[in-house]
Order: sequence, then C-alpha cells, then structure tokens
Amino acid sequence: MSPTSRKARVRALTGLSALALAATGFAAAPAAQADQPSSEFAGNSHPYRHGVVPTKEGAAHANAASAAATRTSNLKYGGGVDGIGVTTGAPKVYVVIWGSQWGTAGTDANGYTTMSGDPSGEAVRAQQLYKGLGTNNELWSGVLTQYCEGIAKGSTSCPSTAAHVGYPTGGALAGVWVDTSAAAPSQATGNQIATEAIAAAGHFGNTTAASNRNAQYIVLSPTGTHPDGFNTSTGQFCAWHDWNGDTTLSGGAATSPYGDVAFSNNPYVTDMGASCGQNYVNTGNAGLLDGVTIVYGHEYAETVTDQNPAGGWTDSTGAENGDKCAWKGTGGTGGAQNVNFSTGSFAMQATWSNVNSSCQISHAIVP
Repeated sequence: MSPTSRKARVRALTGLSALALAATGFAAAPAAQADQPSSEFAGNSHPYRHGVVPTKEGAAHANAASAAATRTSNLKYGGGVDGIGVTTGAPKVYVVIWGSQWGTAGTDANGYTTMSGDPSGEAVRAQQLYKGLGTNNELWSGVLTQYCEGIAKGSTSCPSTAAHVGYPTGGALAGVWVDTSAAAPSQATGNQIATEAIAAAGHFGNTTAASNRNAQYIVLSPTGTHPDGFNTSTGQFCAWHDWNGDTTLSGGAATSPYGDVAFSNNPYVTDMGASCGQNYVNTGNAGLLDGVTIVYGHEYAETVTDQNPAGGWTDSTGAENGDKCAWKGTGGTGGAQNVNFSTGSFAMQATWSNVNSSCQISHAIVP
C-alpha cells in the first residue's frame, strides 16, 4: 500500500461521490479507515491493492529495507467496516472466468470447467484449489480460524466467545461462471474488476447483503492481459483483493445493489513466470503452477481475515496475514510447501499466526 495515501485506505467498486453512494443506500467506508498505516510492500501498490502479493524481486527489496521488529509484530483487529471484519461463516468462493480471450468452455473428467484459451491450465487449478480447501483434514485453513470480529479495535487476540473465521468444511468452491460475453479489458481498472465481481454476484443469485456475507469472488483474467497494470512497469505484483466500498479504487468505486462484495484481482499468474512463483516449491513441470496456488491461496487467506479492508486484521505497517509470509523460503513450519487436499497436492505459502507470532503452515482449528 502506498505510504503517501494513508488518508485513503477504503475499498470501493465505483467512481461515485460519497453523496451518490449514500443515495443508493451504500455509504462510503468510514473515515476510521484513514488511520491504517502502509504495507511494507508500498513500492508495489496503491491504496486499494490490499494484501498485494509482490513479485519475488519486490519482496526481496522490501524485506531488505524493513526493520525486523516490523516483520514480527502481531496483527491487530481494525474494528470492522460496515459491521464486517472477517468471514465468519463457511467461506464460499465463486470463480469468475472473465473475457472472451479464454476461448471455448468444456468439462474435464473430474467435472472441472476447462477453457481452450488457457495454455497453463490456471482455471482448472484454481477450481481444484478452492474445492480442496477444508478437505483431507487439512490444517492450512486452521491458521486462519484464530482470527475473529466483534472485539475491541486494536485487539491482538480473540476470546473463544467471539465470531471466528469459518473453516471451509468440505470445500470452499461454490460456483464457476464463464463470462465470455465480451473481451476482458487489456488493462482493467479496479472499478472494472469490481464491477465484474458484482455482476457475478447477480449471476449466482447472491442478491442480498446476507448472501454475500461469507462470499468472495475470484476474478480470473486471461493470459496476455494486464488487469490494474499487472506485468507492466507500474504493476509489479501478482494479485490483490478488495471490496466494493473502497473509494480509492482506480476508476472509482462501483455501486453494488447486493450489499458489500469482496473480490480478488487474480491475473494470469504464469505470465510472470518465476517472479510470481513458478517452480518456487516444485521443480520442472510439477512446479509450473506453484505460483498460481501460492498467490491465489494468499488472497483467499487475506480475504477471510480482512474481508472489508482494513476492518479486519493487519499489522502496524498495514500488512495482512499473507503479506507477512510472502516469499519467505520453503519448508519447515513457516515456509512455502506442498499441502495435501482431497483434490491433490498444492504449493501453498504459510500465513501469519498471532498465537505463535510467526508464519505457520498449519494450526489446529479454533475455537
């Protein structure tokens, strides 16, 4: 997040003024957001790029420049935005395959949606990942369940009575929408990505605030495109997430008639190769999609723990639970490594645990 934009840390989906938002029944995010500090990956981001996954090179630069104390500080609760801090029910992930560039849809032997214009197979891998979360007794998701909402702003721990992040029992994948009605923009703005997420909510029938309370929309852009400047000189990042209340989105905020909508800008990660994690854990063909699952898992983890940023959990620099553990090596208790779900083995990064004050690849489910 940009250190020069502390007064603008609110998420949004359309370019309306606060007055126009109020007229539609959706108020701009509260001014309390303005006090959120900046992330250690400031050089890669704008205020709306919450939980941005930097390139490996960008992370190395930030790591060298960061003080050790900053990188070991625990996360604090942000007080919620629109009454939302974390995803408290079973998380629901809706995959949006955006743009005619993806080609023709099909179905593979396992029932996953395939696309003829998907040379690396990212769409299928994303579906496998989200369907596998919460299966095979995996405890990668357990780390996330220690966080909660409904507590005092600034708290660093959660009582057992608080509403904790939900565990995705049986899988988080709730639906797939192939939207090839038009080409995805070559360089989509944050507003356009958010608008596509809102359209997806309507497509899936999630037309109330309640139906979107525990949902997140994963907007997958096709190969060769540059959503929000991905894979350009001004967009050296791998992905980020946001919500429809952030007034700092490029292109402005997007109005949702369906309540708050959480979404991720998930570009075609393999277009950036090793910079976004290719072969980070596994060698050869086995590691081609390492970055896809590491990056997509990173954004999933940050959405459930900071659904309407920055009302959820961030540290003193504005970093979320995935940011603090991005590109920190492999193996051990806190490095990236393969995690086994019922749908396969996936390269995943660890996420931050306040309980252990460190990056953890697994943790018992709480409470």
